[in-house]
Amino acid sequence: MKKLLAACVLAFAALGTVGWSDPSLAQASTRARALPDFADLVEKVGPAVVNIRTTQRVSGDRSQLPQFPFPDGLDENDPFYEFFRRFFPPRPGPSPRGPGRGGPGEEVPRGLGSGFIISADGYVLTNHHVVDGADDIYVTLADKRELRGKLIGSDRRTDVALVKVDATNLPYMTIGDSERLRVGEWVLAIGSPFGLDNTVTAGIVSAKSRDTGDYLPFIQTDVAVNPGNSGGPLINLSGEVVGINSQIYSRTGGFMGISFAIPIDEVMRVVEQLRTTGRVVRGRIGVGISEVTRDIAGPLGLERPEGALVRSIERGGPAENAGLEVGDIILKFEGKTIERSSALPRLVGGTRPGSKVPVEVWRRGETKRFDIIVDELEPERTAGAPSTTPRQGDQAPAVNALGLAVADIPPQQRNRLRIRGGVVVEAVEGPAARAGIRPGDILLSINNEEIPNARRFAEIVSRLDPSKAAVLLVQRGDAAQFVPLRPEAR
Repeated sequence: MKKLLAACVLAFAALGTVGWSDPSLAQASTRARALPDFADLVEKVGPAVVNIRTTQRVSGDRSQLPQFPFPDGLDENDPFYEFFRRFFPPRPGPSPRGPGRGGPGEEVPRGLGSGFIISADGYVLTNHHVVDGADDIYVTLADKRELRGKLIGSDRRTDVALVKVDATNLPYMTIGDSERLRVGEWVLAIGSPFGLDNTVTAGIVSAKSRDTGDYLPFIQTDVAVNPGNSGGPLINLSGEVVGINSQIYSRTGGFMGISFAIPIDEVMRVVEQLRTTGRVVRGRIGVGISEVTRDIAGPLGLERPEGALVRSIERGGPAENAGLEVGDIILKFEGKTIERSSALPRLVGGTRPGSKVPVEVWRRGETKRFDIIVDELEPERTAGAPSTTPRQGDQAPAVNALGLAVADIPPQQRNRLRIRGGVVVEAVEGPAARAGIRPGDILLSINNEEIPNARRFAEIVSRLDPSKAAVLLVQRGDAAQFVPLRPEAR
């Protein structure tokens, strides 16, 4: 028995020695030690994160005020009832006395959000939608001091707002470089979700340059962000702010694993203008654009889908004055390649009005260069309604292999529409109808070849290969787009 016991002890000792000397176990132990510890980081940057609440002054019916998100139909038996009752109480309806229940200038809660201090003298960054429409802004610091904030400037297009509080020697965030941010990198969010101050959540960068807006290539993360987190900082492991938490993707109103932050590089460009002038000035060239798809790029002779398709041109605007036409594909702006159409508004918007900028476009199989003088961005204009009506007749016109019947456009109408050629659609069926073409639309080109008249259009269609899609440039009203069609065998 003693010999057996000694043998077992020796066997276990040997097994233990082998196990602990296994390189894979040692590597796992090293990786575990390398996992980030956020405690020191939060202690360092947390004091610069603030809570922002806004109020509105009213003297009328309180029932007309914005409602907090107290869920409809939530009763006392629901496990979340107490939470929502405490933090988002349902707003009572008008009193029996009716409108005017609140006295003149009465302050009522309007919204909650987050923000962060970017300078010791009290400049605070948050989202535009956090402070939009507020009469009063209150900033609560980490030490529980509440200071009244003054709105310096706000920009709806980038959802950035700059607020100033009257204080000095405040803790502030270090501005990072969002361009150097890498997918898979750890990031933190600090804010006040559902009014819960100084809440810290962590995750990784899921993607960069997500296009969800004209001027914003968002940072996508899986950091938990909920209502109240808006305006708070997205922080890297160096303690630098790399973005402002702004949006979430949700089908329920709560966090579903996808959140978006505004890159801090974009934010600081806006802040510089807000701090000096209180508003943001952007450039414009007077074009409406859309994406260039693979179905469009191939038939037009482009090696790959890139650039921004010019769907409409403002009459008398910078692009028209420079010589651009509907159907052009803008490939470069000021030497910068347009990989996707969403990149063009950001480049143009960041250009100083009055600048003369070279633009490279793809037109009917070749590259052309134009110089555009950038103008200042104005409110969007509404495109006019189509002014062309199909010709009336006793008999429906015959359609071709594309499902189209067309007619010539009178010279005076061409002059009014500012087009050199083209034909008007009289009847639609088959492939053209499925593609959304309508009677009254104007066809300007097919496979990069201009359409001067109906006879020439018929000749081109008759030679089309039924196995390949043809690309038509179709104008409707003031806008145009390329439409791929595959001819039917007849």
